[in-house]
Amino acid sequence: MIELSKLHGTGVALATPFTSNLDVDFEGLEKLLNHVIHGGVDYVVVMGTTGESPTINADEKKKILDFIAEKVDGTLPIVYGMGGNDTAKLQNDLKNLDTTHIDAILSANPYYNKPQQNGIIHHYELAADASKVPLILYNVPARTASNLLSDTTLELAEHENIIGTKEASGDLVQCAKIAAHKPDDFLLISGEDMLTVPMISVGAKGVISVLANLAPKPFSEMVNAALEGDFEGANETYYELLSLNDLVIKEGNPIGLKYAMKVVGICQEYLRPPLMVASKDLQKEIDSWTS
Repeated sequence: MIELSKLHGTGVALATPFTSNLDVDFEGLEKLLNHVIHGGVDYVVVMGTTGESPTINADEKKKILDFIAEKVDGTLPIVYGMGGNDTAKLQNDLKNLDTTHIDAILSANPYYNKPQQNGIIHHYELAADASKVPLILYNVPARTASNLLSDTTLELAEHENIIGTKEASGDLVQCAKIAAHKPDDFLLISGEDMLTVPMISVGAKGVISVLANLAPKPFSEMVNAALEGDFEGANETYYELLSLNDLVIKEGNPIGLKYAMKVVGICQEYLRPPLMVASKDLQKEIDSWTS
């Protein structure tokens, strides 16, 4: 099992660059990897929502994972996104997954069928039992239409193969309740970039970030300062990033992010349908911010 300290700090939810004909852009992906690694992130998250995982097929996912594993070459942990609302299928997929280069799984609440809390617990327990590597819960109600309540998270925290939660509920009180009562060997991770510093103040150990694709150095410095208790220093960077974050998330993730990454020369702005490129108005706003 991975040492939990290796998942402290800044994890980056990697975007997936595409070419103009919507093939995976491995040249752009290599640029992005170099950018975030040199920016000081602590680990990478592959095939999260930011990576547009719903529109990437199984063969592409394997090629992307293999490519990232080769480039990272063991220098950073790799967390792999895998979830679904068919528990039996998720169990089977986890059992058959090649985890050679994977340190942990990030798995979101079942979406669309909106299970009760006991159904979510059963889903995650079965997934954790099936997984060959540790599981991190991912609570993102805006995407799944279900909230993993603090009591539910704390019950799941007792499972020996569930090591943490990425909390994107936006509810700081809920996060504080988890921090106050969780086992020592359970990670609370921010899933909201602009709640990272407040969450660290109540016990989170870091973040899985969207914005770190674009601004890994200042974001990592902000997180490290907060983890060291320097909240004055962390807040200086935090306030500087607020307006950029507003632009990046304005039309949804990773729409603004990809256009901003194009502007700074990392990759192109293309997304797979049903997502569309940033509006002309948003492009102008981002152009003005980055100029």
